[in-house]
Amino acid sequence: MIKVGIIGCGSITKLRHAPEYSQNSEAEIAGFFDPRTDRAREMADRFGGKVYSSVEEMLEDYTIDAVSVCAANAYHAPITIQALKAGKHVLCEKPMAMSVDECREMIKAADASGKVLMIGHNQRFVPAHIKAREIIQSGEIGNVISFRTTFGHGGPEMWSADKSSNTWFFKKDIANLGVIADLGVHKIDLIRWLTGEEITEVSAFMCTLDKKDQTGKAIDVDDNAICLLRLKSGAIGTMTASWTNYGEEDNSTVVYCTKGVVKICSDKEYPVIVEKINGDKVSYKVGNIQTNDNQTKSGVIDAFIDSVISGKEPAVSGEDGLKAMQVVFACVESAEKGETVRII
Repeated sequence: MIKVGIIGCGSITKLRHAPEYSQNSEAEIAGFFDPRTDRAREMADRFGGKVYSSVEEMLEDYTIDAVSVCAANAYHAPITIQALKAGKHVLCEKPMAMSVDECREMIKAADASGKVLMIGHNQRFVPAHIKAREIIQSGEIGNVISFRTTFGHGGPEMWSADKSSNTWFFKKDIANLGVIADLGVHKIDLIRWLTGEEITEVSAFMCTLDKKDQTGKAIDVDDNAICLLRLKSGAIGTMTASWTNYGEEDNSTVVYCTKGVVKICSDKEYPVIVEKINGDKVSYKVGNIQTNDNQTKSGVIDAFIDSVISGKEPAVSGEDGLKAMQVVFACVESAEKGETVRII
């Protein structure tokens, strides 16, 4: 039995981490910490375990094997490194960290400790994405030529625990980046994973178009990002991330190949649709993607616990997290400089 502590008790803990640990027969929640004790108490009352008074108290508990780091972005790296040095396995929410150097320090700490470091990129575990990856990598529809992938919803103030424009997601000193680190990083990781290729070059527009803080001023992080990505093979595509999609959430991807097209999560009844160059069309009824309004099991917690027990490489390693963040920071540089940026 793997005893787990959860650090941070916002919506991601309430709707994903805590329920999924409680449903895993190999895991037991030891307790929670949050700077707001009332939130930690609410989670402990609902899912069991104790309320810790600090991160240090939790990490000093020798009975705890692993922790989930679900705090705000600025705390991901320091808490993760602290936990690894304390001998705990770590599942860290995305975005992995606030700089490439922090990502590397997290990986270094994991290597030194011999403990698992996994990053919570949940899109890899969506049944529709798993099926689409199988189709793409089988060669059935040829080589990837282009792609477009989108993640857009009405904004984190509709999802986060604060439920207001005062959310930490809008504060640069805590969040560092906006929608590209919240939603865009998911799709960057997904494209790497679906195609099996690295992203080598980016050209990006990032801006704040509509979101206001509690004073009515424009927030100081991006609420929209549109990025052109080039893969190592030369294939190119777009990644769009938006907090100003005030209609139905869009979490769709299309991959265009030499022998056909695969459409993913754009049709509710058939989450994977393959259209071939010869006119054949095959539609697959596989599990659809989670949305803010439809929370289903992500698969992240089960994969993390399996890695801790088996000793296998985690499904989303620290290196995976680093590579996704390198693309994110390259997009930021591109948007700031107004030029294409290559990723070494």
